[in-house]
Amino acid sequence: MSASRRCLCCVKYLMFVFNLIFWLGGCGLFGVGVWLSFTQSEFSSLPLSFPSLSAANLLLVAGGVTMVTGFLGCLGALKEQRCLLMTFFVILLLLVLTEVTLTLVLHIFHKELDTKAQDELKEGMKDYLTDEGLKKSWDNVQKMFKCCGVTNKTDWYLVINGTLPFSCCSGGMDQCVEGWIEPCYQKARQWLLDNILSVLVFGVCLGIVQILALIFSLLMYCQILRAEKYLD
Repeated sequence: MSASRRCLCCVKYLMFVFNLIFWLGGCGLFGVGVWLSFTQSEFSSLPLSFPSLSAANLLLVAGGVTMVTGFLGCLGALKEQRCLLMTFFVILLLLVLTEVTLTLVLHIFHKELDTKAQDELKEGMKDYLTDEGLKKSWDNVQKMFKCCGVTNKTDWYLVINGTLPFSCCSGGMDQCVEGWIEPCYQKARQWLLDNILSVLVFGVCLGIVQILALIFSLLMYCQILRAEKYLD
């Protein structure tokens, strides 16, 4: 076996291993997204701007795309096809650039995005008395997190004529007057941050694997091209 062929085999199996890890990582992200969706199923009628619902959808999409890309990389490595490798490289590069852009946007404009999300939730509260599904979702959120309103319990005053829903207070009360002090948006956001830290660490590790997969796919592409020229 020539040195070029041995080098190609080495890069091939390294790329396969990294893409297998990448694919498994995608399965992990998708699994967390499914778990988060089931956990938040009682809030499903709320707008998607609610922190935990938007995170669940983001993880489902990211996990699905990662799984497909990882499978494509494994297939390209085993088949040693330049077309598959280049397709994998382009898709993965676009995925990495999208992740970096999204991270920067969330970091730079997080205050504006929070304000927009809160405004959407407040707008959706107006249908509390007419939409049974929305009413149930808001009641479940407030009971679970022991919170009231989006940013303040006074958010309900314009919706229910200066009063609070019963879910803003602990059970067994004829009328809710005081209500929980903490706002639901911040409470849900904090819950998400407390439970998603390990996922963020996992995401950083997955990003490193993505960079390595990009390097190995490009190396393998060049090795195959060199081997084809040598055979010709």
